[in-house]
Amino acid sequence: MPTAKDFITIPYTPDMTQGGIAYACKSLAYTYNRMGSTPFKRLQRIVAGVAVELAFRRHLVQNEIPHDNLGATPFTDPDRYDISIGGRRCDIKSYMLIHKDQISQIRKNPAQLLDAQALVPADQMASSQFNDEDLYIFAFTTALLTPNQDSLQKAYAAEQPIFMIHALPKVWARPQKWSALGTLALKSDCSTQIKLELGGLGHDHKAISEHKKLLPGNRITAQKEFHALHYLHTPDLPDGPVGVHSPVLEETLIIDALDWGNIWVYGMEIIYAGYITRGEFRKKAKKLPAGSRVFQYPRTSTANLALPIGGLHSLEDLFRKAQSWER
Repeated sequence: MPTAKDFITIPYTPDMTQGGIAYACKSLAYTYNRMGSTPFKRLQRIVAGVAVELAFRRHLVQNEIPHDNLGATPFTDPDRYDISIGGRRCDIKSYMLIHKDQISQIRKNPAQLLDAQALVPADQMASSQFNDEDLYIFAFTTALLTPNQDSLQKAYAAEQPIFMIHALPKVWARPQKWSALGTLALKSDCSTQIKLELGGLGHDHKAISEHKKLLPGNRITAQKEFHALHYLHTPDLPDGPVGVHSPVLEETLIIDALDWGNIWVYGMEIIYAGYITRGEFRKKAKKLPAGSRVFQYPRTSTANLALPIGGLHSLEDLFRKAQSWER
């Protein structure tokens, strides 16, 4: 049973967010929106989740803890099991804590996390993809977001990094007929020039992107041939509508200034709280219905199995076992 002294705390660095964004953009049209929230919130969760996985890999390497990288799982898969310790696949479950008062309390007294619930969605527990010897690892990320225009403007004015994105609708992102969308045309009615990135798939289903600069009132065309367009991204703050037209779809999509979202995660720390085997978790956990209030969420969106963090095992125990498994 872990104590707060057993937690492994790692500083969160900006490159972790960059890695998470790269994955999130590619996975945009394929990931399962289990929690039923907006595309921006879903992408932020993916960004933070990938950051936690990247940081865990680094910790294993830096501390010479025996492990295997199972290879980068395609982003078309809803779940990733890329790390194995002692032949046991690791599924890292992480939760993002974004409220300043909660973050302050945890910094003063990390032991509060021992009473938080380690959650595994009920549909995942029912899956046969994992066996009972595989591992769940639970972590928390403390971070700030820009949930409204005021916080976004403050971040931009302070020259903090931002990543404004607009996720395109299904007819653009996952067309029923696999054919080129035609020569895409772009136009901006913003007051100043904006930089724009188009991201999607080419004819061979591989990820492609293209960068453009849009002057106010000018109409330009994309050079690459997109068969699916997943997102538009800009590092700027658009103050007017941006349009994209597909001659094949016979549709012009107008993106207003408020239709963009910033998915940059301003992480502070990652706290790895403990681990447990799937089999032990399944025996000890209790059912938690959708809509339940837990430490990390005001209400859960799905049914879960839940076990207090205090009921897990310390990661140092796992790392010692990894050494013996290796021998």
